[in-house]
Amino acid sequence: MIARFGLALWSVLVLVWLVAPVAIVVPMSFSAGTGVSFPPQGFSLQWYERLFTDESWLEALRTSAVVALSSSLLAVIAGTLLAHTVARRPGRLSNALRSLSMGPMVVPTIVLSVAIYLLWAAIGIIGTLPGLIIAHATVALPFVLMIMVNAVGAVDPRIEQAAASLGANRPTVLLRVLLPTLLPHLAVAWLFAFIVSFDEVVISSFIAGANTTVPVKMFTTLRNQIDPTITAISTLLIVATIAAGLIAAAVLKRRLLSVVGASN
Repeated sequence: MIARFGLALWSVLVLVWLVAPVAIVVPMSFSAGTGVSFPPQGFSLQWYERLFTDESWLEALRTSAVVALSSSLLAVIAGTLLAHTVARRPGRLSNALRSLSMGPMVVPTIVLSVAIYLLWAAIGIIGTLPGLIIAHATVALPFVLMIMVNAVGAVDPRIEQAAASLGANRPTVLLRVLLPTLLPHLAVAWLFAFIVSFDEVVISSFIAGANTTVPVKMFTTLRNQIDPTITAISTLLIVATIAAGLIAAAVLKRRLLSVVGASN
């Protein structure tokens, strides 16, 4: 009884510790004061108005959107093809490819940032938008791979074999047979890749150059001065992340229920 109570208390304390920053930032974004303060001084949307009227913030939002959309799409395409190879052709080569692809998740971010900076500098794409997109796709790839390997492995390979025996070529099997089955998982993988790219700050600080993203803008703004506009963009990012998580959970739950229903 005492052990159970202690575990419950510890769980509550950890939850409070994790939620406290969010509980502070969100009300502060609606403050009517002239600076960052808690509790907020009245209610106002002034910081949201400043966010959407400041051209530097809007440019950072546009850059982050373009980079996140492009890199997440690239990561989903590469990760899905790699997941198909790993799931359908197990062996030493597949295991090696999987291990290498998981590297960006295992290697410390600062080490990965330096490595990407040196490589990008050698091939001349430092400070370019394509270079930033490829770097973000590299970071998001492991998340896509983890989701899609399990998704592809759950699909009966005999479906692909049957389509091939009826004359379908490889691209047709992938696009018209396998892809519709994997759509829910692809949507979830894309959401994760998008969030990872949009939130990335360390690698972007190394190679972005003039292509300032929202996290880099937030970091430089905090380093130079405490701008309350950061509380507004932080609140929007928190809401977007929670919404993405709920959507992903709903999609996977719907997919699971459909699979269970079909098996019954």
